[in-house]
Amino acid sequence: MKASIIVFPASNCDRDVAVALKQISGKAPHMVWHGDAELPASDLIVLPGGFSYGDYLRSGALAARSPIMNAVVEQAKAGVPVLGICNGFQVLTESGLLPGVLLRNAGLKFICKDVHLTIERNDTLYTSDYKDHKTIKVPVAHHDGNYFANEETINQLEGENRVAFRYCDEQGTPSEQANINGSRNNIAGIYDEKTRILGMMPHPERMIADELGGVEGLPLFRSILDTLH
Repeated sequence: MKASIIVFPASNCDRDVAVALKQISGKAPHMVWHGDAELPASDLIVLPGGFSYGDYLRSGALAARSPIMNAVVEQAKAGVPVLGICNGFQVLTESGLLPGVLLRNAGLKFICKDVHLTIERNDTLYTSDYKDHKTIKVPVAHHDGNYFANEETINQLEGENRVAFRYCDEQGTPSEQANINGSRNNIAGIYDEKTRILGMMPHPERMIADELGGVEGLPLFRSILDTLH
């Protein structure tokens, strides 16, 4: 599997994703600088977490206009899978590859903690290895993770089964109390129409070894490899 990770100024999870991908595939991914105009032929593109451009405008808004994003959008429209994690999710919405927007957390505070997520479906290239899981625990670390979209878009996402993950309690029940950032419908991640593009706020790459607190993020990367290998 040939993977490319896009590195923006102030990306801080690019190496974490690289470690996860190398761990499951044995191959180091391409690290592609945001200022490059060309993207290597890739089986997977990852937009990692961080604080691109310091989040000085809107989170992900400046990164979405980096030169490399023209190639990312082109390859995404040609069917190449794209995974956006945290800041990468914000970039996906700002570039128009996913609907909606990520707003400031409802409590207006930075949140860094482990959270529980429901796995809404396990038949996608990102979740096929989660067949024995209804919920997982992974970390979040964001200030602008409050997913918002208008009623029509929310209804479309729900109707087309394009919600990937929801914030829930330890028993797997989505609730207002479990909704850490105010996201509509407890949404923690969504797909595009073909489920080839996934944007999610939590960090599966930070939960891939017992030394990190667990391995519940690892099946996401294994799912990708199993599908694309």
